[in-house]
Amino acid sequence: MTSFVQNYLIFAIVIFLSLTWSPKKETEWFAFQPTSSPEKGEIGMQDWLEAPAGKHGFVTMEGANLLFEDGTPVKFWGTNINGSNTYPKEELADQFVDFLAKYGVNAIRFHKFTWNANDGVHSTRFDPDKMGRLDYFHAKLKEKGLYYGWSHIYGHKVLPGDSSSLIAYEEIKNLSYPWAHLNGSTSSLVNFAPDLQDLNIALTVNMLSHVNPITGQRYADDPGLAFVEFQNEDNIFWSAIERSLDQAPTYRKLLCRMFSEWLLDRYGSQEQLEKAWGIEVNPEADLWGFKKPRRSLEKTSADQVLPESESLKDFNIYPQPNHSLFSQAYDRAVRENSTVEQHLLDKMLFLYEKQMEYYQKFEKAVRDVGYKGILVGSCWQAGSGISHFYNLHADYSVGMIDRHNYFGGGAGGHRLDTGNVKNSSMLQNPGSGLLSSGMQQVVDRPFSFSEWMSLVPNEWTAEATPIIAAYGMGLQGWDASFSFATDIPRFSPFLESEHHGVYNATSPLHMGLYPALARMIYRGDVTESDVITTRNVHIPSLEHGKLGFDEKVTQGFDDKEFAGTFTPNTLAIGRMPIAFTDEHLETKLPDISAYHNLTENSIQSITGELDWHYGDKGYFTINTDGTKGVVGFLPDKTIELGDWQITSSNPFAVILLGSLEKDKGLETANRILLTTVARGRNTGMEYSESGDKLIAKGSSPLLLEPLDLTIHLPARNDYTISVLDHDGNKTSRTVPIHDQKAIIAGSEFQTIYYLIEKQ
Repeated sequence: MTSFVQNYLIFAIVIFLSLTWSPKKETEWFAFQPTSSPEKGEIGMQDWLEAPAGKHGFVTMEGANLLFEDGTPVKFWGTNINGSNTYPKEELADQFVDFLAKYGVNAIRFHKFTWNANDGVHSTRFDPDKMGRLDYFHAKLKEKGLYYGWSHIYGHKVLPGDSSSLIAYEEIKNLSYPWAHLNGSTSSLVNFAPDLQDLNIALTVNMLSHVNPITGQRYADDPGLAFVEFQNEDNIFWSAIERSLDQAPTYRKLLCRMFSEWLLDRYGSQEQLEKAWGIEVNPEADLWGFKKPRRSLEKTSADQVLPESESLKDFNIYPQPNHSLFSQAYDRAVRENSTVEQHLLDKMLFLYEKQMEYYQKFEKAVRDVGYKGILVGSCWQAGSGISHFYNLHADYSVGMIDRHNYFGGGAGGHRLDTGNVKNSSMLQNPGSGLLSSGMQQVVDRPFSFSEWMSLVPNEWTAEATPIIAAYGMGLQGWDASFSFATDIPRFSPFLESEHHGVYNATSPLHMGLYPALARMIYRGDVTESDVITTRNVHIPSLEHGKLGFDEKVTQGFDDKEFAGTFTPNTLAIGRMPIAFTDEHLETKLPDISAYHNLTENSIQSITGELDWHYGDKGYFTINTDGTKGVVGFLPDKTIELGDWQITSSNPFAVILLGSLEKDKGLETANRILLTTVARGRNTGMEYSESGDKLIAKGSSPLLLEPLDLTIHLPARNDYTISVLDHDGNKTSRTVPIHDQKAIIAGSEFQTIYYLIEKQ
């Protein structure tokens, strides 16, 4: 039999199998077992990173963009390294750098790494051995072209050597939070207490003043240090501050005195204060004929506004620093078409001003030591409405806007465990979940997403990275992304991370997509949208309860959802950021009907490159010169992306075609990477039939669902398709192509990568 006839028969059999395909049983899933070799292979991105880090000068900001000092634009596609992983031994540090460089990571957010790195006596001084390891790690990253940023303060824990500089050391040392890792720290109270602020600032200045003996540079002079974050997930509106104040009477007294002095300066007397806050004092006869004052208020009891035990005379009026209280008041005012009570407006304004004072003090100290890079205030959000925008503006005043968000998970919380599963998909509702954080983007500031992850046991976690890459970093023009978290310099053999549980960036469902998505981001394949309109916020008008549009945030610790005048689905169309204006301007939603097809449940980006089809089985397509693909619950039809056509019978998939060359799109590229990912499970992992409960966690090795697809290649060229192994190296196996059509049987080839080469 001739080779032509043999090939034709094989091709016919494969076509028949593809047409009669049914979803693979879990027993047919294959183990993902790369060696995590640092060798470049076909997917490695080491030569995409410009070394050394800092060669173009410090990272600066110009309007909404990050630029190096020489004007070169930059986007950071990074990950987090945390805690003790920040101080690896040299061999392990080398492995981290090699692994991350291969997968296209160009920046690291070093997070919460000062808790146990002090000298044991003073919280502001570093242990020399750990500082030495940090120096080596930074130097190796710099050498390979990876930048680094510091998120070093997440609850600064006090030590005995700090006692002489604090007004109530024992109160801080004994603080207890619902989250034990914050116990004994300056968290929350630092936002108004000068003595605690001085500790946080001293630690940061000491670190910036330290000379890395390997590079010979102070960190303040090192342009490889891309950003410095003042504090992680903290602000003066954070509700945990009330729990802290209950345990720290000295600091509560200090806060009340600050607020009382502020009120006295504002109103001049107790009488004028009570009048402004709507409290009336009237005579009233009691049963025995004596007269006594009666405090009255229309909507709320007077004691809720100003308890009789609080007065300007005693300087003990409490400002109730809790964003939940303020958010509820704002939401109620919107619902009832009324106004927020004056006492709450005053409390929010006071707290905002204290936050601004702290950030200005911190900024001056960092700039005075000579650091010229990017600054971040914090990454937390203060509920809805007025408190939220006060907090956002405080971060805006410092520099880059940075936010966090998570999606999915299950009964185990931070750990994988049996029980209920949050098994919905972000694709069902455009702009929901992780992408909704972009509702906090500001028109003239860079935007960073410095912690995020779609959490197992949600089955659709592979959708997250393409959403953030295409819609966040691409269409919305975000400037930095740091997934959470990378604990090991290799792929995880299990759906869970070794140290951070369900927060696992080293999954093939996440970092396995980086060789395609990092190239798409660095090459700028997805066009950034122009600003369609702005959501206008005039800070002085917030003092009077005037916002100009409605916005409600539902916040469940680390996960957040937005609603209001502008719903998050606008993020699938184009940029509609916040603008802090010089005068009060009403905001109106523009006509978006040309992009939002309500009949077909689809939203097209204003650039025409992204198309989101939503509903029970949502998916979106990417159709750019350099990258094409489909993500989600695939339709029962061929997807046409220019000259490329994709068909798959898998119910859920991520299929990406991307040029492997820096300056060439798919039409002219000689080498194209095909990435195919569906679902992943641990061996023996079991869900309920409905998918909303995890029955068994399973164990290693991690199994991947085979992905079967048909690709119709452009007629203008002849191609070959090689199967790559799990490390991205070319194997001897090839995929038959007949009449420009290739049928890829994932259960046969058992990989996620294929190399398409032009002949």
